[in-house]
Amino acid sequence: MCKSAIKASKISESPWTILKLIEWTTSYFDSHKIEGARASAEILLANALGLNRIDLYLRYDQPLSRQELSIFKTLIKRRIKREPVAYIIGNKEFWSMDLDVTKDVLIPRPDTECLVEQALTYVPGKNSNTIWKILDLGTGSGAIILSMATQRPQHRYFASDRSEKALGIAVGNAKKYYLSDTILFFAGDWFNPIKNNIHDFDMILSNPPYIPNQVIAELEPEIALYEPRIALDGGKDGLDCLRLIINQAPSFLKPAGFLILELGYDQKQKVSEIVYNCSKYDSIRIVKDYSGHDRVAIMKTIN
Repeated sequence: MCKSAIKASKISESPWTILKLIEWTTSYFDSHKIEGARASAEILLANALGLNRIDLYLRYDQPLSRQELSIFKTLIKRRIKREPVAYIIGNKEFWSMDLDVTKDVLIPRPDTECLVEQALTYVPGKNSNTIWKILDLGTGSGAIILSMATQRPQHRYFASDRSEKALGIAVGNAKKYYLSDTILFFAGDWFNPIKNNIHDFDMILSNPPYIPNQVIAELEPEIALYEPRIALDGGKDGLDCLRLIINQAPSFLKPAGFLILELGYDQKQKVSEIVYNCSKYDSIRIVKDYSGHDRVAIMKTIN
């Protein structure tokens, strides 16, 4: 806690209870314009105490020890510097999974769950005897491929990332959810590690970097200062990686195979132009995210 708050506490001899800390920290975060102030306070306090978030309200009048206060104070200091909560506590929920994350991987976001939802509508379900081969490019924490594998476990899954550190996080998350034998991970830059013109995959998925490089510094500090630039930087126009994947994917997809990509909210027209100019897809569909922004591009190669 700040010195003034600690002194006030000593004068009143009132202990720092869980509820009192939540209220004080929420106000403190609000004064520093921290988005989601109360949620941040609750998540960090639960982490400091080794509790689930709901337990905070079941033990709202529980006082904290000096050691617990010290741990919580350290977490508050990190958040005030705009470090994302997910990096502070080392995990992020995605598709009902608690995924480990570090500064080597992009923090999984709800918008990307839209990509998973769309992909699952095309992949055969458990009652089908068909086995698909599905590839996730730039897997990061493994959020996309792990979500797919938990929902459609009968298929064969592959995931790559050019960052070996990121790949290590994804492999660890796969082990955490007993998916090590379901997903084959490999290191490499996009399609480079894969034999060209094999036309072998039924579906390729990716949430590639798509932010114009000159815009990154203008983003929220949580993103600009902490998330890996390699996972954000889409080149001068933000389309470098999208353009590469769209143009090269047909060499690795079966006829009538699916390519499903996440894109920036304002990139629908330009991505559609890339797809049409490629002339190897017979359709493209753009799906909006939960906020109503264009977010997922679904295209199908010519049969």
